[in-house]
Formats: sequence, structure tokens, C-alpha cells
Amino acid sequence: MKFGIIRERKNPPDRRVVLSPKECQNVLSSFPEAQINVETSPIRVFSDQEYASKGIPVMENVESCDVMLGVKEVPIENLIPNKKYFFFSHTIKKQPYNRDLLKAILNKNIELYDHEVITNPKGQRLVAFGRYAGIVGAYNGIRAYGLKFGTFNLPKAETLKDQQALIDELKAIKLSKTKILLTGRGRVGNGAREMLDAMGIKRTTVADYLKNSFDEPVYCQIDASEYNKRKDGVRGSKADFLQNPEEYRSNFFRFTRVTDLYIAGHFYGDGAPFLFTREDAKNPEFKIKVVADISCDIDGPVASTIRASTIAEPVYGYDPNTEKETDYRDESAIAVMAVDNLPCELPRDASNGFGEAFSKYVIPAFFNGDKDGILERARMTKNGRLTKRYSYLQDYVDGRE
Repeated sequence: MKFGIIRERKNPPDRRVVLSPKECQNVLSSFPEAQINVETSPIRVFSDQEYASKGIPVMENVESCDVMLGVKEVPIENLIPNKKYFFFSHTIKKQPYNRDLLKAILNKNIELYDHEVITNPKGQRLVAFGRYAGIVGAYNGIRAYGLKFGTFNLPKAETLKDQQALIDELKAIKLSKTKILLTGRGRVGNGAREMLDAMGIKRTTVADYLKNSFDEPVYCQIDASEYNKRKDGVRGSKADFLQNPEEYRSNFFRFTRVTDLYIAGHFYGDGAPFLFTREDAKNPEFKIKVVADISCDIDGPVASTIRASTIAEPVYGYDPNTEKETDYRDESAIAVMAVDNLPCELPRDASNGFGEAFSKYVIPAFFNGDKDGILERARMTKNGRLTKRYSYLQDYVDGRE
């Protein structure tokens, strides 16, 4: 089996890669029957020379490979017919902007495997960049806090080498009595927590966070069961909430009365209540002045997120009264950091972590008959048709949705 690491061609450029030079070596030593070729790239975070120095062939063309490994969507004109491809296709939620891409994949008889649906039998994702989104998102949120109030000016994450460099910068600033709320306990939320812990910020319980004042910065990490409650008054649970989100209403506003900086690292599912609405943000008791929305659902559960921001311009202002964008430095504005491709700012660390998981869970499936069903669950197309698991996308492909 010959794997090809393809050049990322989507704009804006993405410097991440599925397998680092070191991980390529690990794959080849574990599976002698595997081959890996690397398509030359001027932007990849690992240079062509770094691969070549490890004995990995670098070439202008990888068409001879069986399986193409990429991160972002491949432009339609660059898709090679009759190949297997791995990348984030952003089609499983029927995203309109990628309908033509999925149609082209079917027309070119490409076997598409989407990183987003590489899961275990329980449906839990095995390969993801979420931890790194959390790491960079927390850093960017604290950076936005300093910019909002003019108290410190951290360098952009993309200018720093790795996670440790981000931590070193954070340790050098002073946050005073800031109260930080973090939602989510998955990869994203826990990635953000790593950064807060590395800064030495005290973690507090929900009860203490809501009722007490502190002489130092503190943070509180909460999950869905703590910011939602059942409409019927019955005691709920996270499992029940995930199964029956429509039976819940938001209990988040109590946190907004005491929070300075809110880091949103939760997963938001269809039918779940919004955390806070535009009307909530107008309330005189609403205290949040900076939101780092790592989840970045536009016009969704975090009302101040009215658009995604960019790595170049990561912070904008939201005026609760007009519900419009404004200068984030305005006194009445909520400063919003809503970059939707945060791991791109830490490409080396993110690629290393992603590659370790990919070589652990996915590569073996090509050599053990896919005994755990990894490939079967992630395969969206085969023989010019949608697979059974993804047949719900047929109307989307046909343009009927």
C-alpha cells in the first residue's frame, strides 16, 4: 500500500500535515509493506528537506500512490480520479459550499474517507485537532482580554514555536482578579484547561465561582449538565441532555453575572438550547466583556458570535444594544475571538498530535483487514456512490436540499 502526503492547496494556506517526518518513519518501521511519498510543498510546516533527511521520498507528483492523505478540502481540479482520499470534506452536515466537491468526488470515482468520522464502534472520534484548538483558543482569549482593556499585549500565537512558547508568554502577564468560565470537557475544553492550569490559575467549583469574590484570577470548567436544566424540573444528566436536548432550557445566565472572560469549548448539538441569547446580552446584569468562542457556531448558542474571525484579524467587537459589529475596544462592546481554524496557528504541535493518532488507529486498518471497522465507518463514497452510512446526503448531492 502506497500512501501519498499531498500538498495543501486550499486558501487561506494550511501548514498542517497528516504525518510528520518522524511519524512517517514510525509507520514504515511498523508496516514494512507500506510506502510513503511526499508531494513537494513550499508552505508545509515540515520542509521537504525534513522528510528527505528521514529517507522519505519527496516528489513533484504523487499520482502513483494508492491513498492520498490531506488535511483540508482538495480543490476539484486537483482531485485525481479512482484514488482513495483522506481529508476534512466538510460535507457531512450538508454544507452548501462543498456540494460541488462531493459531486466531483462521486463523478471521479474517488473513495473518500473523512477525518471527522474516523471513530470507534461507540461513535467517539479517534483522530482530531480539537485539543490544539483548545490550546490556541485559550491563549487567544487571554490575548483578546489584554487587548480589550489595554493591560498587556501578547504576541500572536502563529508567531510562536510551540505550546510551551505560548505558556511562557502567558506566565509573564498579570490577570488580577479575572473570573474565567470555560464550557466543555472534551478535547477542546480540556485543551483550554491545560493552558489555564499551566498559568497557575486557581480552579474553583461552580458554587464558589457563583457566590464568592477572589483576590486572584480563577476559572471554572462546566459541562452541559451544569448550564442546562430540564424544563420539567426533574434532575437531568449529561447523557439525558445529549439524548433529549429539546427537553432542556439554558441555565447559563447565572454565570454571565459573575464572568469576565468566557471561553466556549463545548459541543453544540441540534435542538439544544442557546447558552445566551442577544436579549440576554442586553441585560444590565450581563457582565461578560470578552468571549473566546472556540466552537464558533455563527448566529448560534453564543449570541455575540455573529461571524468567524481570522488569524490575521482575530478579534472584533459585538455591541449588545445594536446587535451589530463594532470596535472591540468600545466600553459597551463584547470583544469576540472566533477564529474557526485555530490549530493552524500551532501547525507543528497539531500535526505531531494528529499524526500519532492517525498512525495508531487508521494505518493499521489497511493491513489487518479493517478488523475494527475504522475504514468502513469513515468511508463516505465508493464505486461512484455514497456508502449506506452516508446515503442521507443523496438529496444534498442532487441539489434537492
